[in-house]
Amino acid sequence: FKTSCASIALKSSKDWNLTWHTLNPDFTRCFQNTVLIWVPCVYLWLCMPFYYWYLKNHDRGYICVTHLNRAKTVIAFLLWIICWSDVFYSFWERSQGAVKAPVEYISPLLLGITMVLAGLLTQYERLKGAQSSGIMLIFWLVALLCATVSFRSKILQADATVDRFRFTTFYMYWVLVLVELGLNCFSDQPPFFSKAVNDPVSMTNPCPEAGASFLSNITFWWITGMMLYGFKTPLEEKDLWSLREVDKSSTIVPQLMRQWSNEIQWEQTDTSVSGGRGENKDTKLPEESEILLQKSSKRRREPSLLLALCLTYGPYFLISTLYKIIHDILIFVGPEILRLLIRFVNDSNAPIWQGYFYTALLFICACVQTFILQKYFHVCFVTGMRVRTGVAGAVYRKAMVITNAARRTSTVGEIVNLMSVDAQRFMDLITYINMLWSAPLQVVLALYFLWQNLGASVLAGVAVMVLMVPVNAVIATKTKTYQVAQMKDKDSRIKLMHEVLNGIKVLKLYAWELAFKDKVSAIRESELRVLKKSAYLAAVSTFTWVCAPFLVALSTFGVYVMVDEKNVLDAQKAFVSLALFNILRFPLNMLPMVISSVVQASVSMKRLRVFLSHEELVEDSVDRGIHNLLLHGYFPFVCRINIRIPDGMLVAVVGHVGSGKSSLLSALLGEMQKQEGSVSIKGSVAYMPQQAWIQNKTLQDNILFGRELKESWYREVVEACALLPDLEMLSAGDKTEIGEKGVNLSGGQKQRVGLARALYCDCSLYLLDDPLSAVDAHVGKHIFDKVVGPQGILKNRTRILVTHGLSYLPQADLILVMVDGEITEMGSYMELLGRQGAFAEFLRTYANSEQQEDRSGERDHVHDGFVCQYAVHFENMKTADYNSGTATQPDGPLQGADGGKSPGKQENRPQAGKLTEADKAKTGMVKPAVFWEYMKAIGLGLSFFSIFLFLCHHVASLISNYWLSLWTDDPVINGTQLYTHMRLGVYGALGVTQGVAVFSYSISVSIGGVMASRYLHETMLYNVLRSPMSFFERTPTGNLVNRFAKEMDTIDTIIPSIIKMFMGSMFNVVSTCAIILVATPLIAVVIPPLGLLYFFVQRFYVATSRQLKRLESVSRSPMLSHFTETLLGTSVIRAFGEQERFISECNRHIDHNQKAYFPSIVANRWLAVRLEFVGSCIVMFAALFAVVSRDSLSPGIVGLSISYALQVTASLNWLVRMTSEVETNVVAVERVKEYGDTDKEAEWQVEPSRMPQGWPTNGYIEIRNFSLRYRDDLELALKDVNVTIEGGEKVGIVGRTGAGKSSLTLGLFRIIEASEGSVWIDGVDIAILGLHELRSRITIIPQDPVLFSGTLRMNLDPFNCYSDEDLWQALELAHLKNFVSGLPDKLNHECSEGGENLSLGQRQLLCLARALLRKTKVLVLDEATAAVDLETDNLIQSTIRSQFKDCTVLTIAHRLNTIMDYTRVLVLDRGQMAEFDSPSNLIAKKGIFYRMAKDSSLV
Repeated sequence: FKTSCASIALKSSKDWNLTWHTLNPDFTRCFQNTVLIWVPCVYLWLCMPFYYWYLKNHDRGYICVTHLNRAKTVIAFLLWIICWSDVFYSFWERSQGAVKAPVEYISPLLLGITMVLAGLLTQYERLKGAQSSGIMLIFWLVALLCATVSFRSKILQADATVDRFRFTTFYMYWVLVLVELGLNCFSDQPPFFSKAVNDPVSMTNPCPEAGASFLSNITFWWITGMMLYGFKTPLEEKDLWSLREVDKSSTIVPQLMRQWSNEIQWEQTDTSVSGGRGENKDTKLPEESEILLQKSSKRRREPSLLLALCLTYGPYFLISTLYKIIHDILIFVGPEILRLLIRFVNDSNAPIWQGYFYTALLFICACVQTFILQKYFHVCFVTGMRVRTGVAGAVYRKAMVITNAARRTSTVGEIVNLMSVDAQRFMDLITYINMLWSAPLQVVLALYFLWQNLGASVLAGVAVMVLMVPVNAVIATKTKTYQVAQMKDKDSRIKLMHEVLNGIKVLKLYAWELAFKDKVSAIRESELRVLKKSAYLAAVSTFTWVCAPFLVALSTFGVYVMVDEKNVLDAQKAFVSLALFNILRFPLNMLPMVISSVVQASVSMKRLRVFLSHEELVEDSVDRGIHNLLLHGYFPFVCRINIRIPDGMLVAVVGHVGSGKSSLLSALLGEMQKQEGSVSIKGSVAYMPQQAWIQNKTLQDNILFGRELKESWYREVVEACALLPDLEMLSAGDKTEIGEKGVNLSGGQKQRVGLARALYCDCSLYLLDDPLSAVDAHVGKHIFDKVVGPQGILKNRTRILVTHGLSYLPQADLILVMVDGEITEMGSYMELLGRQGAFAEFLRTYANSEQQEDRSGERDHVHDGFVCQYAVHFENMKTADYNSGTATQPDGPLQGADGGKSPGKQENRPQAGKLTEADKAKTGMVKPAVFWEYMKAIGLGLSFFSIFLFLCHHVASLISNYWLSLWTDDPVINGTQLYTHMRLGVYGALGVTQGVAVFSYSISVSIGGVMASRYLHETMLYNVLRSPMSFFERTPTGNLVNRFAKEMDTIDTIIPSIIKMFMGSMFNVVSTCAIILVATPLIAVVIPPLGLLYFFVQRFYVATSRQLKRLESVSRSPMLSHFTETLLGTSVIRAFGEQERFISECNRHIDHNQKAYFPSIVANRWLAVRLEFVGSCIVMFAALFAVVSRDSLSPGIVGLSISYALQVTASLNWLVRMTSEVETNVVAVERVKEYGDTDKEAEWQVEPSRMPQGWPTNGYIEIRNFSLRYRDDLELALKDVNVTIEGGEKVGIVGRTGAGKSSLTLGLFRIIEASEGSVWIDGVDIAILGLHELRSRITIIPQDPVLFSGTLRMNLDPFNCYSDEDLWQALELAHLKNFVSGLPDKLNHECSEGGENLSLGQRQLLCLARALLRKTKVLVLDEATAAVDLETDNLIQSTIRSQFKDCTVLTIAHRLNTIMDYTRVLVLDRGQMAEFDSPSNLIAKKGIFYRMAKDSSLV
């Protein structure tokens, strides 16, 4: 400086008398002409290489030249001219003989070159599509601030001898820099080729962040539009922004999958020497909990999910680390300024402007801190959001490809938990993961400054903190153990709830709700016991960490004053130390939370790693395009297979239940692990599983299955699959929404929809797994002839048909006979008959030779007659509908193929076919009643006691700090303070009081949370189980699972901790305001307007935030529903090759959920910036009024006031965050409670019971004028049915699809209540009985055999009412004894979810065994033998005849031969009784029954 400023005109760069020790401070001319000019230049040149690299690598397309861009460039050019005119002027002065210092040339020259650089960077930004620049804004801001200092100085020093030229150029420079700064505050238009401009999806409602200016970005002003709209009107889904490209699943998930694939490859490389990963499919895999708890031993490197996540999301997340470092350094500026302020108050000679300067510095520092902290949080939350998206997407993709063996180790509930709960844990952790290094850094810095303040005494505080570490290590270890146990219980509960919800109809029919309610409650109690232990641990952890800062302060102050009498605790030492202790409080409080989150996330990490490491199906296990169909080799359940099938053949596969027919199809699809041999298929494959997989979409969407609609082909498919009459009965034809798993379709309708889907896709090979089992004989014949048979649509395609129907076999080109997983016979129908083998023997036993002759001789005639009748029947239905005006639907009939419209197409009825109700987001404030309900769930006494304990803690804290201020103001006599021991003793006692209060409220809130969780779960479970079937048909399972999984998790773990933080924040804010008011009463003028501003901002925010939380919660249910639905249909999806479409749909659901989540995290940042500004204002005014009143205030009071004020920013921000969190999370209570207000079934038990002893004794049934409808807005399904059935009669119930057969049984069990009329059993009106009284006294074998995961014993007898002898007898009668006794665990054999490890026929036989155990006087069979072969069917019928000979048996039958020997047959037609007489009489009448029997070749 001395060299540069060497001139008579310029002085030294430093002169403290001019700058600091004066009433009117100023900088020297040298300083102004060097430092103030060079600082912005150096800043821009240092930033330039990094900024150039960033722009080069983030090219968004160029921006067209705009007025804004032109203005920026022109002004930069003008500034360059001004700066260089100064240089030339200096040279001119020198030529005139004036002596000029080097700085007169260097500074304007450097500044001029910098302005050129600024202009060039502005243009480069335009070319690279940068709409706004923080680098440039900061440059112009620094340049303006430096110029303003010189501006003030020039005004103060203005006199007659001023250099007019330089003054003029300087003022022009200052004005132009000011204008340039103003221009840089605005954002330019979007780049020309950006997606924001050209993408129609993004253009609908683009996220404004990309186009926001730098100022808008750091203040989050860009979300204000949505906040304002949300404040005026409750936000709806259409108001949400489109997701940015970088946040979409289609971008995020592939990145993670790439890194995970690399990890898997590394692991496979490591294990290639030891033989790879090949495992036997049947090898029992360990429980997940066993894997999680095992100690790490010396073993091969496992694939690291953590590393994959770090490599995928780490680079963006590293930005947050930079922000955090800057913030952590800045938080220590506050205590240093407090030290200077207390020194200023003590020094009465200090100039007043220094106080104002410190105040301004405090305010600016607080504001900068706010901007940096909020940008840090924004990066963290966005990273967390991306991690959740990536994990959920990865789990979904993995679920599509894992083997069946691996699939059995993870139930649907467990996989859904991975996608929701575990993915959420990662997101929660990301927010605070930086605290793992930041907390120790803050602690070290705080201790350094404390050492500077109090010397070696601070070691006492360090000792206290060191002692805390082992305590918390033990707590963390125990927490992990409890976490694993809790997750295991949670998985078991959600898995069981899945099964309960999927099998709810069976539970109601058997009156098993209470048994399964007790099972769920037992798991829940185990979960709550672990939760309670975790709560006690959390209370100890909270106690140690909340008390830690106070214990550190007490020990440090105690040692400081006790070590040496001359150690005086004055205000500066005490309150600067207290401010540092308060800084210390945050990392010490956060560390246990972060450690807990890390523990939870590590458990989730291992669970996810175990799942993502599961073995996958081998993609090339089936060769494509070599042979039409070739299969030879060994597979699980199927062995010694060797077949080659030529093109266009119809192959029938027959065999007993469990013989391996379905396994053969699985092998062809590549669904089974190939142990040996090869499979080759040419062309595309269509697959129809034994149990049709139906999506929760419209009927048309189910058939199209993602393919384009071709009207004529679609009509042909619908007609061929006999769906036209069904479409006429559905409320909106093929636009009718089908419920989850096809709840509003009969079994036959589901199979025909599944068949239509397979047929529509027009493939080369059709694998049909018993598609005709659940349809009536005449419909089955129609479908076979029209679709599968030699004259059907598929006559030129290869068809493999698994069937139990003997009537179809003569038309098959090849028959495969399977026994115990092997093909024992193979050949045409006549060949097999000629061999006189087991197949021929079987045929002779079960097929009538006369029927065979009749069929073979009259096949063509029957076929033609059947089609004719079919057409006439439909035509009659249409005519009746048109003429009577009482069509099935009031809007008129649906046109079929003749009408020229798509089958079932309705007009002007957009909601006609709507069945399921999407989760609706409530609007407005959460009602106080919801909070009251939660308090009642805790217990009102405990709730108010907890609030009292919070009050005690904060009052004790307030008094202890006030006591400290009095202590510091004690006079110093002979270098010591009096009463030191008394002051220290009282301070310690107040601390002990705080500790007791903290521990007590932690325990009370935690226990209260557990009690509330128990009550709310039990209430919701009871309310859901009490709901009628119509509720389950219109409520997607995802909605219900969401309540039991995510919402209950929120109530269990999140709400109690948030309540603790909310109460703590609220009392902190109140006590801070109280202290500041006592210290500086003048602030009373400022606090009310700031309070109003705070209140307005808070309400403004909560209105939007609450609604965004609701929308996010609501959008989560469809995501989980889709995921569950996909898991149940993976084999179908893979067979059709639709994986990519389903992955895209999953992406859409996840993105839909994130669309609501992203604005909610931005809204949090928006709020924090504004609230922290209010807090900064409070700090500024507290300091300002302390400066103004310094003559009347003691240093102790000033220190107390400002140290509290320094906390208020965080407390205010935290209070509104917690207010919002409480309100948004208590929505979980609202959503859990809402099922209490839905319609309920009649009472399960009526008190006093009106049921006679031993009822029913005879089984006499009288149905009087009986009518019922499924919903109030639908037509009657049964109309005026009058039937009398004597005790012990065997009655068959028949009718075409939709005639009302199943409706009658639903009415008999009161699954649907009667609209009119009544049903009497043994003289008792069933309407007066409790539902369990009724349903437990009559028995049904339902159409869909539902089993639950658990032992065979539990599936047969969930109430444990029967002995083992009874169970074995029932199994023997159900022809399952040999099978069960051959199992290793016999009755304790574990059934997998849905009974997937048993064949469909075996499941049906287990349902028969249930009925044999109950053996009530009334038995209903609802198409119960549809899935079994003829031999098993014959055995079942003989069992029913012998074991239920004294019982009344009602059988809904498709196979008419099973009811030909019944007493009477009831024929229903379109909901009305058409015929009711003995089979022989009905055939003689030649009515509907006769025609059906003829179709079945029985007459």
